[in-house]
Amino acid sequence: MPTAIIVGSGPNGLAAALTLAADGVDVTVLEASDAVGGGTRSGEMTLPGLLHDQCSGFHPLALDTGFSRQFDLESNGLRWALPEVQYSHPLDGGRGAAVWQSVDRTAADLGADAASYQRIFGPLTARFPQITEDFLQPLLHFPEHPLALARFGTYAALPAGVLARRWRTDEARALFAGVAAHAFRPLGSLMSSAIGVALGTAAHRYGWPVAVGGSVSIASTMARMLVSRGGRIETGTTVRDHRELGDPDIVMLDTSPSAAAGILAGVLPRRVERAYRRFRHGPAAFQVAFAVEGGIPWSHEPSRRSGTVHVGGTLAEITAAERQVVRGEMPERPFILVGQQSVADPGRASNGVHPVDAYAHVPAGWTGDATQTIISQIERFAPGFRDRVHHVHTRSARQIAEHNPNYVGGDIVTGANNPRQLVFRPRVALDPYSTGVPGVYICSAATPPGAGAHGMAGWNAARSALAYLAGR
Repeated sequence: MPTAIIVGSGPNGLAAALTLAADGVDVTVLEASDAVGGGTRSGEMTLPGLLHDQCSGFHPLALDTGFSRQFDLESNGLRWALPEVQYSHPLDGGRGAAVWQSVDRTAADLGADAASYQRIFGPLTARFPQITEDFLQPLLHFPEHPLALARFGTYAALPAGVLARRWRTDEARALFAGVAAHAFRPLGSLMSSAIGVALGTAAHRYGWPVAVGGSVSIASTMARMLVSRGGRIETGTTVRDHRELGDPDIVMLDTSPSAAAGILAGVLPRRVERAYRRFRHGPAAFQVAFAVEGGIPWSHEPSRRSGTVHVGGTLAEITAAERQVVRGEMPERPFILVGQQSVADPGRASNGVHPVDAYAHVPAGWTGDATQTIISQIERFAPGFRDRVHHVHTRSARQIAEHNPNYVGGDIVTGANNPRQLVFRPRVALDPYSTGVPGVYICSAATPPGAGAHGMAGWNAARSALAYLAGR
């Protein structure tokens, strides 16, 4: 029986482990932390009984993928829940816009921009299963559905600020700016629309589901499935050198490229080592977990029913803030992603107090405290919010990086989403998962298709490893 060691137990490491174990490989997972999960961990960060996700909270690309079709997590205990409103974007004066799972309902609230919104997201939503078959693979491949991918690419290649100006109202423009800002990229840069178009379409096709009981449920379900297939998981085990691993047939590294270069020092081809050392990380996040009496009192009423709220004001404000962050400057009014997971999963709240997780975009490695800035930004669109807060728990960019070494400098998306790295990550190669060392692969979110608790990077990498085993 061939053997494999997986270093790291984030969703991609566990997906790789499951994929190998299902093919008869003897799998051992080594995790440095005392618990599995990576970015899919949850805990009581503020008050007893309030469950907060420690990073990944909503999972719009986790449904109907190659990995999810091979491994039915729901049949093994995982439950998904959807908010009534998938995401929203409040503006001053109680105005705003919201995305429902229905394209038509979303468009109906956009007034003069209704028809234009439908023309973009209607066809993309209808073809999204075909689009994701190609989108969730390395981009250097012969597409299975070239026409559907070409339509998606027409919009994805544009700067987000350019695509947003296709609409005329502040509401529609801000709505797209907010979802595009998930890329942590200046909205004027090429391909900065890609993630916004993908996440926006996913909201209409599948919604933005949360895992009932916290994102930790994703990791724990995958771990149970792995153990049931004979796999082993060892926590509290840090790997710094490939020689510590013995001589397995396969090694999978769910790590940052720089960490992979360190582990493989002395055996990694020089050209690959240079590429891994040059891999660019993006801006950081500053997290504040809030315990909020009755939830956030947004003036924009649909935002009270929204799972995710994008806080940043108008297109112009978000554009300016994201540009500053990439330049290493802390904005006075940063873009903030607010997760209201208890809207979809009420069991996370307790006695009318709700867990709320806010992530402000800040410069890489920023050492300041954004707590009051985040509170002021939310208060701007939800007067009275400050008075409802019972408790806060903060994590700086540095603390986020210490908690998860893959998040270098606090970069929670594991790599800058610039045009080069959107296409070629972590290096230019026909097989981006291969390290150039026979049988050794990198499978973290630094590889295609990037961040998200969908497990597709691990699944893709494991399939590459299985092809190697078959060809030996």
